[in-house]
Parts: sequence; structure tokens; C-alpha cells
Amino acid sequence: METESKIAGRREWIGLSVLVLPVLLISITVTVLYFALPFLSADLQPSGPEQLWIVDIYAFWLAGLLIVMGTLGDRIGRRRLL
Repeated sequence: METESKIAGRREWIGLSVLVLPVLLISITVTVLYFALPFLSADLQPSGPEQLWIVDIYAFWLAGLLIVMGTLGDRIGRRRLL
């Protein structure tokens, strides 16, 4: 039994790019937030737990989106969701 190795075509690469783009945007936003945190702390003077909330809210947001989109994908189908 021969196995064929399938090489990704243009459609697959475009699909991968579309799926990676939101994660890239969130990563850039978190990086900017880390650079801005000292300036935010100087202006707003948040407590320690408030600083943690400022930084961790993106992780909670991403986790919430994963749960919602996973459930939606299960209900209506991943291909249709995309």
C-alpha cells in the first residue's frame, strides 16, 4: 500500500493564514500592553491585583473565544463557521 505525501497548495496556505491572523493580532496587542504597562502604572497607580487584571484580561478573552467558537463549530460545523 503506497502512501501519497500531499503537498499543501495555495488554498491550504491561505486558509492557514486566515486562521493565524487573529492569534497574531492578539500577540501584538499583548506585546504592546507589556510595553505600555509601566506608563499605565505611573498614570493610573493600580494595585498589584489590578495590574494582573490589566495583563491577564487578554488570556481570559482568548479562552472565552476558544470555548464559544469551539461550541459554535460543533453545532454548525467548522467548515461552515469558517
